[in-house]
Amino acid sequence: MDLFEKCTSFTRADEVKAAGLYPYFRPIEANEGPIVEMSGRKIIMAGSNNYLGLTAHPKVKEAAINAIKKYGTGCSGSRYLTGTIDLHVALEARLAKFLGYEDCLLISTGYQTAQAIIPTLVQRGEYIVSDKDNHACIVMANMMAIGMTAEVVRYKHGDMKHLESVIAKLPADAGKLIVTDGVFSTSGEVVELPEIVRIAKKYNARIMVDDAHATGVIGVGGRGTASKFGLTKDVDITMGTFSKSFASLGGFIVSKRSVINYIKHNSPALIFSASPTPASVASALAALEIIEQQPELVSKLHNNANRVREGLRAAGFNVIGQPETGIVSVIIGDTEKTLIFTKELFEAGVFVNAFVRPGVPPGLEMLRTSYMATHENEHLDKIVEIFTKVGKKLGVIN
Repeated sequence: MDLFEKCTSFTRADEVKAAGLYPYFRPIEANEGPIVEMSGRKIIMAGSNNYLGLTAHPKVKEAAINAIKKYGTGCSGSRYLTGTIDLHVALEARLAKFLGYEDCLLISTGYQTAQAIIPTLVQRGEYIVSDKDNHACIVMANMMAIGMTAEVVRYKHGDMKHLESVIAKLPADAGKLIVTDGVFSTSGEVVELPEIVRIAKKYNARIMVDDAHATGVIGVGGRGTASKFGLTKDVDITMGTFSKSFASLGGFIVSKRSVINYIKHNSPALIFSASPTPASVASALAALEIIEQQPELVSKLHNNANRVREGLRAAGFNVIGQPETGIVSVIIGDTEKTLIFTKELFEAGVFVNAFVRPGVPPGLEMLRTSYMATHENEHLDKIVEIFTKVGKKLGVIN
């Protein structure tokens, strides 16, 4: 078979486009935060990960502009060689202090961050113990670690009894890393971290939490999953991204100084990647300062998400997720109906994300909505109103 046969035979996307139901890769023409311009119209954005609404904050934009003026548009090298500027060092120090860890390391993208950690730390004869619903970046990092002859075992999503049964079978003297999302990106569920800490201590394992959807969202002042449970000292590694609450691009790792130093000198994902750009780092640094100074933004985010969550539940929708996250997911349970629902919402002025197979299991096709601290009640109530109208029209609710 020719290498490209799989490409020419892939027709699903074209079929959905032909039906007028394709919801992906829509260009945004202007972005004010809660309101965006798409297809020449003003649309309420209910699908962004810009949880604190800081991408449009004047101080964040000014920081990016000033960084370009001082440093140029790129660093033209890896952190290991010519790609480190003083902004990288400053952000690492500030973020480590904010999250309560000894040290921090910046990575060029959030997706790449797991790859900087897992295959670097977990090697021959050692084990990765991973939740089955972990983000794709962790799945790929696990596959890379397998290539380095590490072992990967998975446990049923959120099932602490199964986690313990799996880890109990591993060699007692082997290195083990339990890896989990803090807030699961599809459902908005928060991990049972206290139970994971108990199991890790019992079986001599280390813990890594992916806080991509938790930093700036849950915990004291947005300090993430470990902070929420008062377990910062018990979580060995936290990773996260700047592309959500921090209004920028890139990833970070926080841990003990010795762990960061090892990753810094041994991770191909760091050593062979160009470093985060000056504008990206300056934006994240400015966002961190705002988060520190205005912790009320986190409470505003919670209130906004809960307003929609409660409104949709009251209307009769099957809503999943937990109150303190920015994610509100609505189960539709059918691929075609999910795509039609997405189109109807967009035509009525609301953008949401459609999650369909194979991204979710059959029967869990859903509309994933997410909220910002900068949404106003008029936006939120309009979302609930339009959802309800479309839901009744399509027979999703009565």
